[in-house]
Amino acid sequence: MESTLTTKTEGGQQYHSQDETCVGDISWTPEEERKVVRKVDLRLIPTVWLMFVISWMDRSNLGNAKIAGLNADLHLSSTDYSLAIITFYSRPGPVGYAFCGPLSNLTITRVRPSIYFAGLMMVWGIATCCMGAVKTFPQLLVLRIIVGIFEGGLTPGVYFVISSWYVPAEQAKRAAFVLSAVLLGGAFGGIIAGAVTGGLEGRYGIRGWRWLFIVEGIITIIWAMIAGFILPDFPATCRHFTPEEKRIATRRLRNCGTNIGDNQSDGPRLGKVQSIKLALSDWRTWGVAGGIGLCGCATVLPYFYPTLVNGLGYKEHVTAQYMTVPIWAVAFVCALSSGFIADRIPNHRAAFIAGWSGFAAIISIVVCVVEEYKARYILLIFQGCGVWTCISLGVAVATTTFQDMRPEVRAISVSLPQAVGNAANIYGAYLFPQEHAPRYLLGFVVITVTLAAGSLLFALVDLGLSRRRKVLA
Repeated sequence: MESTLTTKTEGGQQYHSQDETCVGDISWTPEEERKVVRKVDLRLIPTVWLMFVISWMDRSNLGNAKIAGLNADLHLSSTDYSLAIITFYSRPGPVGYAFCGPLSNLTITRVRPSIYFAGLMMVWGIATCCMGAVKTFPQLLVLRIIVGIFEGGLTPGVYFVISSWYVPAEQAKRAAFVLSAVLLGGAFGGIIAGAVTGGLEGRYGIRGWRWLFIVEGIITIIWAMIAGFILPDFPATCRHFTPEEKRIATRRLRNCGTNIGDNQSDGPRLGKVQSIKLALSDWRTWGVAGGIGLCGCATVLPYFYPTLVNGLGYKEHVTAQYMTVPIWAVAFVCALSSGFIADRIPNHRAAFIAGWSGFAAIISIVVCVVEEYKARYILLIFQGCGVWTCISLGVAVATTTFQDMRPEVRAISVSLPQAVGNAANIYGAYLFPQEHAPRYLLGFVVITVTLAAGSLLFALVDLGLSRRRKVLA
């Protein structure tokens, strides 16, 4: 950042101010910058936060529907249920949640994010409603694929937009706050699932689990219509900002080394193939993607939280749904507070993740050997803290590590860790078959290994980034 002694004229007299930032012919005061950041915060963060809450509710409601009668009514085996999870993340061909993120981010650099996100949300909300009417297993699979495809563009797109509005030192706490919506989405999902499946069971001849999909789908559609009017687009094109605010927003990013593609010296817009090649040729992309991919295996646990809690001794399905809430609530507090701490050590966020991943791996080892129900439940709570803190901070590492890349390349690099992390759910979905209840030893052993490997890889990433900063200094 370049600070200068700026000469200004007011009332026919000149005066100097040392409290301004000047880039080229544009200058602004700290208060003007704070005003712009607050305006972005008010429009972007709460809106996408609620989108994430709803997204996770729609994504994870399958676990709550399962113990409320979905498996019995559709005659699903454990393999069928695992396949229903997998189809959300992948299917034969380059589609599904895990693979649509990078493809979607190639598009978002060329359109208005406000309209794009609202459109995605509207479609998956309609598909969620339709899941309340499924009669067969193939119908469920098709709708899960549709929800996965359209939800697939939300997370990587939102984090790309965050990297396009905020300087690196501002991103970790905001990324953690946005991802905390996933955790509260799980908590709210358990509360709503218990209320809907218990309170609406048999209403108008419709099973409670069907009402669950219908209610959550309607909530999704309503918020999609509202969000489209609130969300900002990109700094240079946002219709909610004045020309002066746009100039401050764009220049402060460039002043911190963020490549926002608004300069003639950057050259013409990169093509899709070239953007992908540049993203894949950078070791940072693979290092961060690999670390999040290893830690991401544990994110399959929410699909089995109701089953795990049910298997730990809570046999009534409504009670099991409510008992998942503390797991999410404690993880929410932990991930959010860690985001604020990580912004104080921005150059070593990867090392911070390595510590949390190692902690979660140790807890997972203890889960493997402890058999007492209440003790395992408490351990699940601590394990959730480690897993979800790793994921939320991993996003912040991605958005700040790729800050110097061209926007088209950064869009790909930001989305790939998310894609790899969610692809881990393809094999993770088979880790907790019903016949392994109540210990589910296979699942926890695999998660232990992947978390330990993720801890090691993030430690190496931190070392590599430190060396890179020294070379560039």
